[in-house]
Amino acid sequence: MTIPVVNVHDAEGFPSGPEGSDRFGATIAPLTDALGMRGLGAMYVTVEPGRRAFPFHNHLGNDEMFVVLEGEGTYRFGEQEYEVRAGDVCSAPRGGPEAAHQLINTGDRPLKYLGISTLNDPDIMEYPDSGKFAALAIAPGDSFMAAHLKHVGRREDAREYFEGEEL
Repeated sequence: MTIPVVNVHDAEGFPSGPEGSDRFGATIAPLTDALGMRGLGAMYVTVEPGRRAFPFHNHLGNDEMFVVLEGEGTYRFGEQEYEVRAGDVCSAPRGGPEAAHQLINTGDRPLKYLGISTLNDPDIMEYPDSGKFAALAIAPGDSFMAAHLKHVGRREDAREYFEGEEL
């Protein structure tokens, strides 16, 4: 059942990030489904000091924006870094590596923010720090983590168009 009001403090979150990592990790509480949204995504993210929720990345198909609610950190955007604190709004328009972005908790208490995005599907993400990309298509009823089609790779992993086809 969807409702028109959700309090972020009551939203059920789940841990995200690689197990045992000192660099990545967050608690993410999805808000989109509970609110009945179809074209706009929203999540409440809590990041502990010294960590980041996601790798430095850009989207070729979706715009994002982050509203810092508590704490402080550094917002990497393209080749620049910006100090952020509660009340700041960070823009992450779709584009190439010049629009790559990442929030890092550089403070001494949890960094809490809302992540808001368009939900254009499919989407391609690039990861400038590691040279990877991800292609993602979400079927109705799927979530980001359980996408219908998801491939993370590098350009050198490419295949010829007719490879594997009966010729």
